[in-house]
Amino acid sequence: MSRYITAQIERDVVTEKRKLSTVIIAPIPVTPNDVYIQILGAERLDKLALLFYENASLWWVIAAANGLGKGTLLVPGGVSLRIPDVINVQSYINEINTSR
Repeated sequence: MSRYITAQIERDVVTEKRKLSTVIIAPIPVTPNDVYIQILGAERLDKLALLFYENASLWWVIAAANGLGKGTLLVPGGVSLRIPDVINVQSYINEINTSR
């Protein structure tokens, strides 16, 4: 799964260099299969993704679902997190980015 799969290659209007279009990662909808956890001590999003999804590069799924990850992968202790069911996340991102 990749958050960049719907990105289109564009040309910058000023420099004429190729670039990827912006990909919108909207808040991920709640599903009955989501898991909720309480973080006791500081934890990293990539380690949580590895634990729950067996893929550390999916840290952004947990971040998007919880409004985290703006500048750091660190989650402070005492925070409740929702771990979304990753199966439908890719189709949701594709739907949002192809309909705009």
